[in-house]
Amino acid sequence: MDNKFDIQSIMEALPHRYPFLLVDRVVEFEKDKRIVAIKNVTINEPFFQGHFPDGPIMPGVLIVEAMGQAGGVLVIQSLPPDTRVRKIYFMGFDSVRFRKPVVPGDQLVLELKMLKARSKAVKMAGIAKVDGQTVAEATLLAAYGD
Repeated sequence: MDNKFDIQSIMEALPHRYPFLLVDRVVEFEKDKRIVAIKNVTINEPFFQGHFPDGPIMPGVLIVEAMGQAGGVLVIQSLPPDTRVRKIYFMGFDSVRFRKPVVPGDQLVLELKMLKARSKAVKMAGIAKVDGQTVAEATLLAAYGD
């Protein structure tokens, strides 16, 4: 398996579609361990119309959602091909911290590391960076499968 995924491979792994697909590319992947994904933040994002028109900032909850989607790709692509599911659900997130605003033109780098994995649930640590500086971090809990 390749350790990089383009948008077509990401869309095969996740059910999300525009305007809610928040992962553009996977640049690093280690099965059952970690993923590094990219979200290119553009002024064309629909949420910028209202958040905020005079000073657009990516909503923090969408940064956490982007982390969750990158984590979803990690989980789904780590499963054996014949058992892959396409839906993974947030169960919770802890220790969320926002450090700096994310604005149009930024490239959001999403780094997720698997902390614990069970048969139907996972715990991951996530960090979002722009230009090498941490803009957000969180611990994410998710469930998958039937």
